[in-house]
Amino acid sequence: MSEYSISKVSPDDKRSNQLIDQLLLGEGIRRDKNLDYTCAMFDEDFNVVATGSCYGNTLRCLAVSSDHQGEGLMNQIMSHLTEYQFSKGNSHIFLYTKSTASKFFSDLGFYEIVRIEGKVVFMENKRRGFQDYLSRLGENKKEGKNVAAIVMNANPFTLGHLTLVEKAAAENDVVHLFIVSEDVSLIPFPVRKRLIMEGTAHLNNICYHDSGPYIISNATFPSYFQKDETSVIESHALLDLGIFIKISESLGINRRYVGEEPTSQVTAIYNEIMKERLPEAGIDCIIIPRKEAEGTVISASTVRKLIKEGDFSHLTALLPETTIRFFESPEAEPIIKKIKEAEQVIHY
Repeated sequence: MSEYSISKVSPDDKRSNQLIDQLLLGEGIRRDKNLDYTCAMFDEDFNVVATGSCYGNTLRCLAVSSDHQGEGLMNQIMSHLTEYQFSKGNSHIFLYTKSTASKFFSDLGFYEIVRIEGKVVFMENKRRGFQDYLSRLGENKKEGKNVAAIVMNANPFTLGHLTLVEKAAAENDVVHLFIVSEDVSLIPFPVRKRLIMEGTAHLNNICYHDSGPYIISNATFPSYFQKDETSVIESHALLDLGIFIKISESLGINRRYVGEEPTSQVTAIYNEIMKERLPEAGIDCIIIPRKEAEGTVISASTVRKLIKEGDFSHLTALLPETTIRFFESPEAEPIIKKIKEAEQVIHY
């Protein structure tokens, strides 16, 4: 075992962060944009010989200098980060790694959830974590000839979202609606979930599910070992679909409904991959044209932009009555303030 020291690196420690960036680049890794804790291992001359970071309950940007590989340094970095996660109350930990490194992390007690060969492996520290999640979902299996799914963030729930759900509900025996529970949106998960359920309460064939830790947003998918933004989007789509296909097998889902997104490069690429890959798994991919209002497509981004600008008069054309009632209530005031203070409310 080495005598090197491991310590937290603060964002304003310019020297250490520069050394971390150099180490990561040397190992073919770019610093991920989503990090909330970083540590480094220093030698006796205060050079960085290994590093690792966290975002929420995920481990990211793990690297050991090529001059020191084989010395067991990554084991120590992993132990440090795991202790940090436990101190934050996170016992269920996830990581993303290159396909070539997955065996190493398997030996450290991580288990494969899904693999996109040549791109990325998604892993967790619970042997039956994902299987138990699928088993819990399976308890809500409903029989039907046509069983559909929708995955929705709804930040916030708009008339466009409502149109998509109503169409799926009208055309299928059962609709499993997965609400992205990852809480990184301007509108908190409990509010998003409530607005979705209130807005669709008139439909009697909807099964609501929290997405849990297995369905994540593109905004927090790690980009650090992808060569460019398109590769990041493609990797996220393929990984997400790998997980969704396993979920579909548990619930008997044979259709997935998604909204067309003419203004979003991310969603356009995602939809193209979905259209190609889902039928291979026996799942129809049904892309619905976006509902329009006042000559433009309805989007949650537009709603957030109007709120940021204080233009509430145009929201009635974009939002169901249940969502409007929420934004008119005192409960919404802190969220409206947060949206107005946000630098960026449009997602591309």
